[in-house]
Amino acid sequence: MLEDRPTVASAAPWPTAYPKGYAVVDVETTGLSRDDRIISAAVYRLDAQGAVEDHWYTLVNPERDPGPVWIHGLTTDVLRAAPLFPDIAEEFAARLDGRVLVAHNAVFDWSMIAREYARARLTVPVRQRLCTIALSKELGLPLPNHKLESLAAHFGVVQERAHHALDDARVLAEAFLPSLRAAAAGNVRLPLLECRPLTEWSEPAVPRQPESSYRGGGAAGWRPSRKRPACPYPNPGRYEPGKPLKQGMRVAFSGDTSVDRELLEDRAVEAGLHVATSLSRLTSLLVTNDPDSYTSKVVKAKQFGTPVMDEAAFGQLLQSVQAADATDG
Repeated sequence: MLEDRPTVASAAPWPTAYPKGYAVVDVETTGLSRDDRIISAAVYRLDAQGAVEDHWYTLVNPERDPGPVWIHGLTTDVLRAAPLFPDIAEEFAARLDGRVLVAHNAVFDWSMIAREYARARLTVPVRQRLCTIALSKELGLPLPNHKLESLAAHFGVVQERAHHALDDARVLAEAFLPSLRAAAAGNVRLPLLECRPLTEWSEPAVPRQPESSYRGGGAAGWRPSRKRPACPYPNPGRYEPGKPLKQGMRVAFSGDTSVDRELLEDRAVEAGLHVATSLSRLTSLLVTNDPDSYTSKVVKAKQFGTPVMDEAAFGQLLQSVQAADATDG
């Protein structure tokens, strides 16, 4: 059970720059791709110092197969009578409004939430997020890995139902409380990142399978990853700041984007760029709105000296990509 523990008196005042409230969030989904859907969501609202104010939980009908039932336990029969996302969007938004969204691997939860609101043609009223993985790194916690169960074990929090949104959110809220207070005591900078709502959305070309074809424990309705044709232009090398992009450059993306990721990638491909799914020494440019994050791509870019650019600057350069040299290839 979550309990409000008295704050230990400290000579150091609570940092005035810290947020005034938090929404600890967990969502369970049909999968991990752009077209997957939220099937359950939970929010624990916390005050400025991490004490619990209230909590909320809902199932969501994804209007498709539920995905890996063996993980989350939510079958088609269970979800059939659940509300659609637009039906719970207002209540969900009210839980997030004016607070910092807190999640474990927050970029995933935020991306899924932002996509659901974009589908519903609505805007999420949250402007910042905090990843508890990043916070544990800022605090230097001696964790064996970055799993939620490891963070919970470090603070003595007992998990009752793993991969159940409400219990995962409870566990994270309990682990976040001592993390936040440790950060405040040491005046540690919180790793806050901007939440950029999606400004564009396009429905997938593949139609949703009829409900009669759903299978509670299987993968009916899952779509394979898109296969793009090979870039016809050779890689001209790394991007040089101040110069235009050139056809054939290898571009990787990391983190969430205000334009839906696949739309942005499609624009890059149409301009003659090579969209890379991973980052190597051959990558010409990394596009990310979170250059201080700890994603593997950002870390590798720093190691390799790969140029890094934000989405807005990349969008400007996409308007005038330089043609590949006639002699190339």
